[in-house]
Amino acid sequence: MSSVAARPEPVGRLRAGSLTTVLTVVGLIALIAVSLLLRTRALRAGFWIDEGLSVGISQRDLLDIPGVLRMDGSPPLYYLLLHVWMSVMGDGEGETHGLSVIFAVATVPVAWWGARGLAGVRAAWMAAVLAAFHPFLTFYAQETRMYALAALLALVFASCWARAYALGDRRYLAPVAVSGALLLYTHNWAIFLLAGSVAGLLALWWGAPACRAFIRDVALGYGGLVLLYLPWVPTLLFQAAHTGAPWATKPGTEQLLDAAFTSMGGGGGGPLLLIVAGAGIATLLGRPLAGVAPAMPEEEARRRQRVVLGLVILLVGGLLAAWIASQLSPAWTNRYLAVFVGPVVLLGGIGLAQTRALGIAALAVLVFLWADPRTVALNTKSNVRDVAASVEYRPVTTGDLVISTHPEQVAVLHYYLGDRFKYATSLGAQDDPRFLDWTDVRQRLLMTPPTPTARKLVDRMQAGQAVILIQPILRSYRWNAPWTRLVKRRSIEWERALNADPRLRRVESFPRFGLRPPPRGVRAVLYRVRPDVS
Repeated sequence: MSSVAARPEPVGRLRAGSLTTVLTVVGLIALIAVSLLLRTRALRAGFWIDEGLSVGISQRDLLDIPGVLRMDGSPPLYYLLLHVWMSVMGDGEGETHGLSVIFAVATVPVAWWGARGLAGVRAAWMAAVLAAFHPFLTFYAQETRMYALAALLALVFASCWARAYALGDRRYLAPVAVSGALLLYTHNWAIFLLAGSVAGLLALWWGAPACRAFIRDVALGYGGLVLLYLPWVPTLLFQAAHTGAPWATKPGTEQLLDAAFTSMGGGGGGPLLLIVAGAGIATLLGRPLAGVAPAMPEEEARRRQRVVLGLVILLVGGLLAAWIASQLSPAWTNRYLAVFVGPVVLLGGIGLAQTRALGIAALAVLVFLWADPRTVALNTKSNVRDVAASVEYRPVTTGDLVISTHPEQVAVLHYYLGDRFKYATSLGAQDDPRFLDWTDVRQRLLMTPPTPTARKLVDRMQAGQAVILIQPILRSYRWNAPWTRLVKRRSIEWERALNADPRLRRVESFPRFGLRPPPRGVRAVLYRVRPDVS
């Protein structure tokens, strides 16, 4: 009779497991819904420079995109995906931002899955909540750029990497290779994350129970990654030699610290996440803090210690690699930190889970801070859309000339003004204004004097036609990098050259700003070709 009475126990466990699964799915759907609401508040915000380039490049034929990107400096994956997306959904602001929303919201279930396999259910939920509210993901969910995709792929890579090499699960070797290669095909800063992962491998190898097997698994995972990425390497080498980032400056230690806090959620929540999650991570690394973390079985403690050790070195090593590389060839900007947000979410979830009640309280504060719409300024990226609308309100005709003295601005101007205008930059006439050829661009601009270039452009104009000079707002930005200093100088010189051309009559400039022009803003100066022009 006792054996018969014991039979319902597996059924009870099955029901409990089914209930847990249902609650997990419901909880994730709820988090995704909240994240979706948070990340669609400014879905139709106007494009800024880089978004115009994204759309312009992705509008080209699919097979042409890799060749165009050779001159742009970016890898191809995001642009190929955006091309397919636009062919179905359209190329409006909301439509193209929607692709990034999908990538950003997808980090929620992926963070849950990644942390669940590395540190348990509590860490999974902590990581999922961090992913749902993280301000970096909220901002770039509503930008037509590759950063939300890079964050998602970095999260997948870090999760698979930790399972493969910290926990020794060989099933994740192939996912490491595939996700790492996809990340490299999304953004070049993936190289620095991979450099950090190599440093993490060295630390894990030191404590690996079977060194030969560990080395073999590293060779398989990273060998597959290299083979998948190898076709793009010649293009990468050309880009490194001829495109680079002439608009960037060498970062100091202040920029490194700022980057660390940005990847953790910014100045509002970053310090809190660092302190509380850092306390939990410290306990896992062997420095227990009284009253902070519970005891756990020794085997599980060692397991999580390897995970945390590997991820910490991966993250810190990657950030340092990026910072050091930018001392040699400046390419530093906070939006590139997308490749580090994934590991931060994993480590944050694990660390907060380890501190239990303190972690829950800290997470509640982070949600409160990050859900505030003032935390992420989404509607002030650029005033190009408004200026373009103002241009069209003026009496302009087909064939009028738009000149952008900030050359990379031409793509977004073309997006809003369309094909009825002719386009030029301070580099000269632009046959295809949908993208900018960055190949040795600073040297080319140095060799393009404004006055004779402007004269050639005006030579092609007819009496009564308009010349619209679009300039960056020079007061709203620090123009101290090699490229930006030259752009500022050329912007001033081009206005002087057009003002001095006797064939042109200056009509007006717009919009008129007060003491606080918008960030990344532009102004327009309208000229008319005089009737007596020969």
